[in-house]
Amino acid sequence: MRTRVQAALLLFVVIAVAAFAVPLLLFTASDRTQQLVLARSADLDRFASLMDQAAATGDTSAVAAEARRYTQLYGEPLVVTDTRRRPVVQTGGMRAVDPAVARLLDAALRNQTAHPAGALRPWSRGYRMFAEPAGTGTRVSGAVVLRASVGTASEEITRRWAAVLAGAALVAVACTVLARAATGWVVSPLRRLDRAVGQLAAGLPPEQTRAGGPPELRQLAIGFNRMARTVTAALEQQRRLVADTSHQMRNPMAALRLRVDALHTHLAPSGDRTYTGVTTELDRLENLLDDLLALATAEHRAGELTVTDGSGVHCDAAAVAADRHRLWEPVAHRAGARLGFRSADAPVPAACTDRELAQITDILLDNAIKYAGRGAEISLRCATEGSLATLTVTDDGPGLGTDELALATTRFWRAGRQHQNGTAGTGLGLAIAEQLLAGRGGRLELAAARPRGLRARAVLPRAETGGGNGVGGALGPAGPIGPVGTGCRDTHGGDAP
Repeated sequence: MRTRVQAALLLFVVIAVAAFAVPLLLFTASDRTQQLVLARSADLDRFASLMDQAAATGDTSAVAAEARRYTQLYGEPLVVTDTRRRPVVQTGGMRAVDPAVARLLDAALRNQTAHPAGALRPWSRGYRMFAEPAGTGTRVSGAVVLRASVGTASEEITRRWAAVLAGAALVAVACTVLARAATGWVVSPLRRLDRAVGQLAAGLPPEQTRAGGPPELRQLAIGFNRMARTVTAALEQQRRLVADTSHQMRNPMAALRLRVDALHTHLAPSGDRTYTGVTTELDRLENLLDDLLALATAEHRAGELTVTDGSGVHCDAAAVAADRHRLWEPVAHRAGARLGFRSADAPVPAACTDRELAQITDILLDNAIKYAGRGAEISLRCATEGSLATLTVTDDGPGLGTDELALATTRFWRAGRQHQNGTAGTGLGLAIAEQLLAGRGGRLELAAARPRGLRARAVLPRAETGGGNGVGGALGPAGPIGPVGTGCRDTHGGDAP
């Protein structure tokens, strides 16, 4: 915004300075041209008067001598003739028979005065021709032609223009400094507001915006601070509620599971079905708590990275993908699916941490294995595409419809087929993966595979330097749902079958 405001102000300054300087430049050139014309007209009047006296007395020596002295002193040639165009005096190499001179002499003998038109400019060169008749009234006794050099006048116009342009430049610089100061005074509060809004949108406590600038902006800053305190308190209460509820429910859940397990030995065989149903629901509750915590953590992390500098973090996506393939392959085998892996021979540097990419990979592989079905072919591929690092999981399972793909990353959304076949799931897995990718400037792409199935593609910016662990540290030694933790086990296509 500051650039646009400054550009508008500077445009106004340029227009205002130009509106002042251009007329002044034109006036100085016209004024100096007029001075030249007046001075040479006075000289012509003197010679016309001398020629008129010479015509009356028949003695032309005075006008001839005066013309020679004039040319010797000023370097400007003269031609003076009588009424029959016979030269009385010719100086400086100019002759009455010259075409340009002859035309001016003819006009002067017709009692017409010839003065050059148009104002001089700094780049004007050469000379200007002047002609005037000698005589009184309508009686013409001769003609005078003067060739005046414009060099001196052009040099003076150049100096005047330089002074005007220098003054205009100083005014423009002063106005530019004032414009920058004024825009800084106006825009600085807006920048602070923008930074605070970004922090608030990311779910972080915004800094208190210092009131400054015009009264309207000060009032806006005060109102924003009041709103930010209210919104931040509400967000913090919501985040704390989710985190505290998830943590606090773990102990009752653990105690409930112990009591249910203790009751198992006292149940009649007819109660086994009820016992199995209770433990299954307990598993779902525990999964839901894990997913809620993982989603809250991913959202908070994405918000932090939105307003902080997360640059410099990188990992080798190919190494992470190979590690997760090795851990998930036996899981896929037990589920009756085949898991393949392809990757570039060279490292694939991705702008995220090992742990974040491993969690994203776990989510995508877990979904594909769970919902592609027995006998499915699943492939994990890692590659570099220009300035991007991609990790793609493709299966030939039932896939998702067009409408379902649009809802796949919606929280708690599960496709109808998932409910029908009784597959457990919370519908948070892809939402978690999407938040983790968004925090690093990436995205999650879901599309139908050909001829059937689903393709889930995690796209991340390519890091400037590849290899090595990012900030997140190395992967843990546990299995696919180990320390990295997807936080979900049921999210193929937004927890769809």
